[in-house]
Amino acid sequence: MADTIKRGDLVRAIREKLEGSLEAQASDTRFPPYLFETKGEVVDMKGDYALVKFGQVPTPNIWLRVDQLESMK
Repeated sequence: MADTIKRGDLVRAIREKLEGSLEAQASDTRFPPYLFETKGEVVDMKGDYALVKFGQVPTPNIWLRVDQLESMK
């Protein structure tokens, strides 16, 4: 990831970094396609995590590690 992710950025999850991660092991590993196929907006940041809102589908916001995201600039 060349750019630093910040609040307001449009992002999507990187499948290879999310699958097999600690976060994946702690929850359902059947990730919905919208995480990887649509743009989400970073609405908050805490340490190494970003709270991402995916507006294409009615779904709760999700916390993901910044290194699991790529910018959609």
